[in-house]
Amino acid sequence: MAGSVAALTAENQKLRHQNRDLANRLEATTDELAKVKSLFFGRASEKLSAEDRQQMRLFDEAEQTANDDENQEQAAPTESAATEVPAHTRSKPKRRPLPESLPRQEVVVDISDQDKHCKCGHELARIGQEVSERLDVIMPKVTVIRTVRPKYACHHCEGSGDEDRPAVRIAPAPPALIGKGIATPGLLAFIATAKFCDALPLYRQQSQFARIGVELPRSTMADWMLATAAACGPVMAAMQRKLRSGPVLQVDETSVQVMGEEGRANTTRSYMWVARGGPPGQPVLIYHYAPSRGAPVAAAVIGDYQGSVQTDGYKAYDRVCSRPGITHVGCWAHARRGFTDAKKAGAADQALAFIAKLYAAESRRDTYADTGQFNEARRAEVEPILEKLRAWLERKSDQVLPQSALGKAARYTLEQWPKLVRYLDSPELTPDTNAVERAIRPFVLGRKNWLFSGSPRGAAASATLYSLIETAKANHLEPYQYLRQLFEKLPLAQTPDDFANLVPRRVGS
Repeated sequence: MAGSVAALTAENQKLRHQNRDLANRLEATTDELAKVKSLFFGRASEKLSAEDRQQMRLFDEAEQTANDDENQEQAAPTESAATEVPAHTRSKPKRRPLPESLPRQEVVVDISDQDKHCKCGHELARIGQEVSERLDVIMPKVTVIRTVRPKYACHHCEGSGDEDRPAVRIAPAPPALIGKGIATPGLLAFIATAKFCDALPLYRQQSQFARIGVELPRSTMADWMLATAAACGPVMAAMQRKLRSGPVLQVDETSVQVMGEEGRANTTRSYMWVARGGPPGQPVLIYHYAPSRGAPVAAAVIGDYQGSVQTDGYKAYDRVCSRPGITHVGCWAHARRGFTDAKKAGAADQALAFIAKLYAAESRRDTYADTGQFNEARRAEVEPILEKLRAWLERKSDQVLPQSALGKAARYTLEQWPKLVRYLDSPELTPDTNAVERAIRPFVLGRKNWLFSGSPRGAAASATLYSLIETAKANHLEPYQYLRQLFEKLPLAQTPDDFANLVPRRVGS
């Protein structure tokens, strides 16, 4: 009898464990299903909608009594039923005036000479005018630059009277980025901007040129881009030095498929790394292609930098940023992303409300003339919020399943906590790495169009040209105009200072 009871007890215990395991798996699967449904049918943006912001206000009162977690969760449905949206009127949108920098062609539409006379016999006087502007586009105008270099020789002595100098004299050819060929700085800048700024693959550009009667094979344009990137090597070296001269270095990476990598299948994933740094007001962005996502590549990207390095929670950064001279700072955008996923499964509103308050404090940065004053005010406002958020996370991590979306988000945030709060130490730091993530988006957009890089050399050349274009954009320079000037001046540069002066910088800085 005792043996039968023991067997039943063991069987009961086994079934309990199985039931708990199945319940955990069901909750995790439900979270994943909600996330997938949101990806297909929900908003892609992580920004809060107007409804979300209204919902966040329900947690303001609950925040005052953060220890009573049950009251927080029960308050939401009661108050949400009473939420009212006030009536409003919409103003008619006004069209922005066309930029004054654009050239203008004036067309005068006048009445006939006959209509300029009144029946009383007098001529009408002009009392004013109505002016309207419309935007016109003229197809790209292709011009052939015909360079003529006259030759000179002496018909009397045929050069024997001036043996120290050549018998036939001609001016040296103007220095060019690509010595032999038909490509001018303007054409190279046009092709590079179209591909690396506007995500237009070379085969599409080939078709565009063909429509205006110019035959430019994409293989030729690809060779030009490789040669151009190689010629920009000294400028890239100057950009690397400037990148590591600032107080903050942000790093991120994204995948890319590269053909022809030695010892690797064409389907193997490679990576494009991006670093954003430089002095305040003069940002520099460097792209770096590598077949790997390992710590050695992160170490090469960060180099000998000393200062604050801000990244997501990828473990390779922890190993690199543990050396002396580096302060490793976390990213609240990546922490928030986990709670956004949990919200899709019906949880995490409280965490998102706390994080929204962190960003609300950050939005007041521009109201302070002095960055030191802003940092003091930010710390005073944010530290109490962080204390309440951490207390909430610690309670939640004990209450929810570790494999649920909310459990994963809470665990990630608590693991990253020492790095996440370090942004309060310096006014140069922001809560997230969104600035460097924005620099990755143009590359991702291009990747959707050209799908892969044809070779490691091509991927490295792309990294160079993306670096130049994105740094120009970050400094409010028009990419085509910057590249054209760069390609014109680059053949004339000789000293390190010459190359340093070609690095994109904000006008007036």
